[in-house]
Amino acid sequence: MAFHCQRDSYASELLTEVVSCSPGQLETENGCKKEILYGFNVILKDTILFPEGGGQPDDRGLIGGVPVLRVTRYGQNAVHFLSSPLDIGAQVLVKVDWERRFDHMQQHSGQHLITAIADSLYGYKTTSWELGSQRSFIELNTPVMTPEQVYSIEKHVNQRIRECIPVIVRVITTDDPEFDMVRSRGLPDNHAGPVRVIDIRGIDANMCCGTHVSNLSDLQVIKILGAEKGKKNKTNLIFLTGERVLKYVDRSYNIEKSLTSLLKAGFEEHTEAVDKLQKSVKALQKANLTLLRDLAALTAQTFKSIADRGKVFSLHRKEGDSEFMNIIANEIGIEDTLVFLTVGDEKTSGLFLLSGPVKIVEQLGPRVCKMLDGKGAGKKGRFQGKANNMSQRREVQTMLNAFMDGSGVTEK
Repeated sequence: MAFHCQRDSYASELLTEVVSCSPGQLETENGCKKEILYGFNVILKDTILFPEGGGQPDDRGLIGGVPVLRVTRYGQNAVHFLSSPLDIGAQVLVKVDWERRFDHMQQHSGQHLITAIADSLYGYKTTSWELGSQRSFIELNTPVMTPEQVYSIEKHVNQRIRECIPVIVRVITTDDPEFDMVRSRGLPDNHAGPVRVIDIRGIDANMCCGTHVSNLSDLQVIKILGAEKGKKNKTNLIFLTGERVLKYVDRSYNIEKSLTSLLKAGFEEHTEAVDKLQKSVKALQKANLTLLRDLAALTAQTFKSIADRGKVFSLHRKEGDSEFMNIIANEIGIEDTLVFLTVGDEKTSGLFLLSGPVKIVEQLGPRVCKMLDGKGAGKKGRFQGKANNMSQRREVQTMLNAFMDGSGVTEK
């Protein structure tokens, strides 16, 4: 069965009848978390909402004013998932999200055109493709493509768009002599009935279930962003078609303006300006690291010079790192001194280190780690790790002082 959306991809509304409505559920992803939505599976007498297939995502829209959250194909039927039920036998108006639909039409027809041109120019066959939310790609059975080949394909596809070549939808049967001549990656296992052919006149004829433009002029323009290494010795051709090209140019121009303002340089000088900025940052980071190392050594020596320094040394520094803490611990290196060091945010997360007599560190290390809500490990008089609750630092310090028989603490 060919749905109305396949017979007329430009139809934006359809009055039809509800055939069935049954409880169902839909698995969705909210960020990295999977969620189950409970709703209703609705089958209509006909539909203008395309169910996912042929590499093309499904449509969105409204049925009787109720938003459609997913459209899938089940046998010869399109199943629409809704959050609210519809009455069986009711006449309902179906509306398609036209912006999403037309975008999919442009990308899908653009894929057919690029595939045909890549094949005719270089014999590169399309093995798969993906219609992404921002950009799409075509997987070609070649390990590498030169920039000249990419440019040539882009040049030829845009020439065909300017020629306003018609795109015709035809239906043939599997016993038609033409069936074996039409380009195809194979029919689904559960396919039954006639076969739909998308014919770009004089360029390509391909079996496809998706929605397409009726003339290449509706593609507006195709921009091939580049070729990247794909899986299994293949190449991915990244492309944009139609409105996506305009949106891409708009985004790129706004980014260009922002960079011009931030870098105080024209767009021709952006790369050079960023390169200089990166070198400057690296030099500052190197100088800062040297200062931190010197500060760590000086801090340890200052503590060691105090006559009544006590048996616990505690220090927190927001800008420090693991190396900073280890230098202090190494420099102090007094067997009867317990060293408790932390770096990072004073209230949330950071790093910690406990060093000193081996048996004491073995006993107190896990306890300190637990109090700081952290994770860590230790050996040979060192226990260090990540702390997720640095606000407990003073409680840890009090515990360490008490353990060391109430000895005084030196705080920096």
